[in-house]
Amino acid sequence: MKIEILQPLGINELGNRQNQEDSVYPDISTATSGDRLFLVCDGMGGHEHGEVASRLVCDVLPRYLKEHWTGTLLMDDILHDAIDEVFRQINTLDDGSTKQMGTTLTLLAFHQGGATMAHIGDSRIYHLRPGEGRLLYKSRDHSLVYDLFLAGEITQQEMATYDKKNVITRAIMPGQERQPKMDMAHTTDIQPGDYFILCSDGMLEKMTDQELLSLLRSNMTNEEKRDQLITATKDNADNHSAWLIQVKDVAFEENDEQQKNDESSVGCNALIYETAATKPDSLLRRFIKWLK
Repeated sequence: MKIEILQPLGINELGNRQNQEDSVYPDISTATSGDRLFLVCDGMGGHEHGEVASRLVCDVLPRYLKEHWTGTLLMDDILHDAIDEVFRQINTLDDGSTKQMGTTLTLLAFHQGGATMAHIGDSRIYHLRPGEGRLLYKSRDHSLVYDLFLAGEITQQEMATYDKKNVITRAIMPGQERQPKMDMAHTTDIQPGDYFILCSDGMLEKMTDQELLSLLRSNMTNEEKRDQLITATKDNADNHSAWLIQVKDVAFEENDEQQKNDESSVGCNALIYETAATKPDSLLRRFIKWLK
């Protein structure tokens, strides 16, 4: 399938911090509708730590894919190999410091097989269809607070105010005994007008899914929508970065139905759990009760 996008719009705000630890790919000033790979990385570890880790991912991963991906169908094995290379590179920077560097990762790639989404950490990926008022995919946070929610220890509403909500359970860091798993989702269910959003956790901390959908459904231009997102997050404490990408057109080909399309059922789609949480008799809630 051939996917055309409109001009991608990036956000890379400092927030109430002294230094910028987020990194994005491609460079916001040079991104075009011809780009097919997008990254947002939220660095951790403070000055000369988080920013180094996030920038390393945004340098190494695209370079590896440029050498090994033809731009047609993106096979999962190539992406896993690219992540392995990222970990090899970041491990060379392990200096034994107690203030360890690290970063999250969100990735979106358009190719002949549709779109591939991947993440490590609590930065997010959204696939939205504002024309139908639908959110099709929201990546599940790799965080302590989300694990507690899945275990039935706290509610979905309590996650927003939990005192350890910034503790993440997976990250790209040097010197880890076991390399954390990258979650992946794939979709061929892409329509003109759809939006994909990649963002660090500081970007949408004060905006609900429905508020985001309402913004995207408005008659504003994409530039105005991007500006509204910046305005809504200007008082956020953390760095916050994002890509706002709208699909312009999709041309389907004969073998598209053979491509992977698992975004609605894959375990890293947070909507599965958050929808189930609103249904007291759902299998998920019954399973949680059984565990307790």
